[in-house]
Amino acid sequence: MVLETSFERHALPLEYPFGIARGTTTEREVVTVRIEDDDAVGVGAAAPASHYGETVDTVTAVLPDLLAVVEDEVTDADDLHRLETVERRMRETVRGNPAARCAVSIACHDLVAKRLDVPLYRYWGLDPDRTLETSYTIGLDDLETMREKTETALERGYGTLKIKLGTDRDLEIVETIRSVAPDVDLFVDANEAWEPKEAVRKIDHLAEYDLSFVEQPVPAENPEGLRFVYERSPLPIAADESCVTLADVPQVADRCDIANLKLMKCGGLREAKRMIHAARAHGLEVMLGCMTESNASIAAACHLAPLLDYADLDGSLLLADDPYDGVPLPDGRIDLAGLERSGTGAVRE
Repeated sequence: MVLETSFERHALPLEYPFGIARGTTTEREVVTVRIEDDDAVGVGAAAPASHYGETVDTVTAVLPDLLAVVEDEVTDADDLHRLETVERRMRETVRGNPAARCAVSIACHDLVAKRLDVPLYRYWGLDPDRTLETSYTIGLDDLETMREKTETALERGYGTLKIKLGTDRDLEIVETIRSVAPDVDLFVDANEAWEPKEAVRKIDHLAEYDLSFVEQPVPAENPEGLRFVYERSPLPIAADESCVTLADVPQVADRCDIANLKLMKCGGLREAKRMIHAARAHGLEVMLGCMTESNASIAAACHLAPLLDYADLDGSLLLADDPYDGVPLPDGRIDLAGLERSGTGAVRE
């Protein structure tokens, strides 16, 4: 069996400028990977984050070596199932660059499930009815624009919203959003913007607005600051930038309530499953988040929904136009049972 592998860069414009505490973007560059055999094509994508030292340039630089691993390991149809070996070999071949490794991991899983003619969740033995709703993110902007974005989200049927914070008007932002959306599930994400004592003060006030939790209130470089906030917060605390790899899970277990995992941080689907189980073993709830991404990668993340407490998988929903279709998301609900395609469900529109 001969595999053909390829990748290409895409610039994906966002529907709205997307602001967080670290800055604002209007488009997202991703790299899409294809792994093809005689019968099917596996698709995956990398959405690298410079915050973690990765760019589209680093992704394209290492992808030839990563795809060479796949070509070496997969020489006949039975070898396609050696996904654990493929991911281990990729880690040994390329240190770091988790988004690049993740793109190949997703494409391999997509190809395997397509060859078996089953959706990925079924390949994993997961229950498609045990799913949940993804949050929809309202990025930082002026108050009126954030109000308008919230109204649009409600019109589209989204019932869980994530609000980006990290400004000198955080309380005003939450008050404004809650006045527009009094009945939605609401949580906030400071993206490391607060100092520990500042975070406690703000969270004391934010608790009045019936929030589900607060994500990454302090910088990841301040683990004791995260513990300080966790021990004093009236709201649950989620760790995102503080929880990047499997080794981080036990490190944050005594300083947060929720581990926020991302495929692009951990480097692959099998590693993401290990992190989910490790978080459970340490008594943490689990959220799976994302970058701004196309369905070439978001679709794969959706298949992990039966293992989660929270999903923040709106990356494709924030795009002006996604070249890929994926798992159905009616009103934001991850509808695995409604997926009528094999593999991850990602298909070029």
